[in-house]
Amino acid sequence: MADNQTHLTRTFLAGLWQENPVLRLLLGMCPTLAVTTSVQAALTMGASVIFVLIGSNLVVSLMRNLLKPHLRILMFTLTIATFVTIADLFLKAYQPAMSAKLGPYIPLIIVNCIIICRAEACASKNGLLVSLADAVGMGLGFTGALTILALIRELLATGQIVFEFGHKVTLLTLPEVPLFRMAGMAMPVGAFLTLGLMLGGVKLLTEKRA
Repeated sequence: MADNQTHLTRTFLAGLWQENPVLRLLLGMCPTLAVTTSVQAALTMGASVIFVLIGSNLVVSLMRNLLKPHLRILMFTLTIATFVTIADLFLKAYQPAMSAKLGPYIPLIIVNCIIICRAEACASKNGLLVSLADAVGMGLGFTGALTILALIRELLATGQIVFEFGHKVTLLTLPEVPLFRMAGMAMPVGAFLTLGLMLGGVKLLTEKRA
């Protein structure tokens, strides 16, 4: 019993840091670079990925004993596509502005290497609880990395963190200093620069620990 709980805890924690999909495994780079112009967009993408990860991991785990080698990837893709379609339709119905802002990146979760990687590496070989812990850990790790990246970019690009729920809500405002108004941070160069600095910081931190 204690061994099972330890295994579940390690599986969950691995996604947050040791095997963080963005900062350690460098997976899911397209949405990481594309949707981190605002914290709200990053959180929405993260929540969508968590939903798809949990749903697909649980279904793949349930049918793992029925998987045929030549149909395995097809069954993974159909399962993932089902949950992506649900997430996409939900956003279009209840968050149409955010759905339009994220554009094709929600439907493209179908080909996100994080999702297919967890289905293959974890859910197809483990039971429900381990697959759930893996999905939640990986999803939160992905969302955390996107949120930190978006927080830096949005603050340095606009000087503010703004959420929109029908009307704008300003959560944080920086002082009127030129250093805090760099329009390039909202552009692709800002995404590459910020992500590169974050990856460099993670490498330094992990080397010091080793």
